[in-house]
Amino acid sequence: MSARNFPSLQTLAPYPFSRPRRLRRHPSMRALVAESYVSPHDLIWPIFVHDQDIPREPIASLPGLERLNCDEALKAAQKAVELSIPCLALFPHIAVDKRNPAGSEALNPDGLIPTVTRAIKKAYPELMIMVDVALDPYTDHGHDGLFENGQILNDETIELLIEQTLVQVRAGADIIAPSDMMDGRISQIREALESHEFKDTVILSYAAKYASAFYGPYRDAIGVKALQGDKKTYQMDPANGFEALREVQADLEEGADMVMVKPGLAYLDIIAAVSTAFGAPTMAYQVSGEYAMIKLAAQAGLLDERRAVLETMTAFKRAGASGIVTYFAPQIAQWLKD
Repeated sequence: MSARNFPSLQTLAPYPFSRPRRLRRHPSMRALVAESYVSPHDLIWPIFVHDQDIPREPIASLPGLERLNCDEALKAAQKAVELSIPCLALFPHIAVDKRNPAGSEALNPDGLIPTVTRAIKKAYPELMIMVDVALDPYTDHGHDGLFENGQILNDETIELLIEQTLVQVRAGADIIAPSDMMDGRISQIREALESHEFKDTVILSYAAKYASAFYGPYRDAIGVKALQGDKKTYQMDPANGFEALREVQADLEEGADMVMVKPGLAYLDIIAAVSTAFGAPTMAYQVSGEYAMIKLAAQAGLLDERRAVLETMTAFKRAGASGIVTYFAPQIAQWLKD
């Protein structure tokens, strides 16, 4: 499996007739011949929301990020519009007393995510809202699905995911993003959307979501304190690449409009293979651990944050990503604007 199918190169004239540095001598020349570009329109900005009394709550494991209440989420939405960021992704921090084995709070039409979604869409209808479809922020065991006797129940979980989806789209969500990795859930979610007259709702499937070590800060951000076991029976083995292509093909055939590769930086080869093989919109997720590594290294003076972040964005685009989910989105958009 190759990282990307680059075309065969023609033979270049020998030095000194060929001097590749001619095309690097001036910033305008470098911009003219650049193969990959990053724009604010490429960005999806994930934010964490909560229903606590305090407007903002710092997230210790994610320097510079905070959990926001609904009013502060509206301010983030305004900022996204001002910076031409087309989409916000909402992730909830649910109170402990609202969590249970079935994740039933995910089905509450007046819950946190539907409430914030309605508020943002009312104030900024042009801003797209993306919401995850998974149970892990709502369960007391931290898994993405129903968990019994040490096993994840695939088909029973899908029934709940369909209900969660309908709650979210009724609140105004533009993009439904199933991140649970249950087999067959895309086709059933698509059928439910069609039968309930939500035929125009976009499904962005987390089609190639790996059982990665880079999710730790995210779990802290949504309040998953103690995961029972691990997620290796439903998230993908980091050793596998061809399996990702099979997962993506299945989700596209089941009705996904876009697909996600997660994490991002450690899986650039998968992003490249997916975008080349299918030509479908392919999103990369620069996950919490990747954000934290860059942020902490920059705070320690080990690298230039702006240069490092923009370099990673260029890497995603070069690999073939159509868009990028990144916690750096507002900074990137501001840097590009400046």
